[in-house]
Amino acid sequence: METNYLVLVRHGQSAWNQKNLFTGWKDPGLTELGKEEAFKAGQHIKKQNIKFNLLFTSALKRAQDTASIILEVIEESNINIFKNEALNERDYGDLTGLNKDMARQEFGEEQVQIWRRSYSDGPPNGESLEDTYNRVIPYFENEIMPALQKNKNVIISAHGNSLRALVKFIEEISKEEIVKLEIATGEPIFYEFNEKKLQRKLNW
Repeated sequence: METNYLVLVRHGQSAWNQKNLFTGWKDPGLTELGKEEAFKAGQHIKKQNIKFNLLFTSALKRAQDTASIILEVIEESNINIFKNEALNERDYGDLTGLNKDMARQEFGEEQVQIWRRSYSDGPPNGESLEDTYNRVIPYFENEIMPALQKNKNVIISAHGNSLRALVKFIEEISKEEIVKLEIATGEPIFYEFNEKKLQRKLNW
């Protein structure tokens, strides 16, 4: 049976990441380091010699710019790109724009950690990881999985939390264990799709 691939990439460092601010649905661009991280991700993907057919990304500039850099590096700039806010970072609500250290001082280290890492508890007027999961997964099932089932090779350029939600779904990670998962920048996650299942390629 033919094997095809899904690759997940977290965007490179944004200007607000650099300032240690909660970003959420705000739309800062990439820093120079962020562009280097995207380039590094592209180089890693290029080494695998996979011909890609589709790229899905969020409605936010930092993920789209990361995607553009990767496609340039892998010389696939003409493939179809789909942008949708379903793949956006989680909305941090009242924390958006706050410095993370200042937020810890104001609300307490424990409370901020709960907001950032628990599955079901989100900040005031914002989304939990569960909320993010509940918009990412229907989009994945309805728009991305059918492409994989048609033997298409797919890249998703998105965000730490939207990708955590996706990894939780694909790898059937529990609510308790998902809080420990971090998605690194510049380090693509590769999955093989065969026999109607996705399996992570750990040796790439």
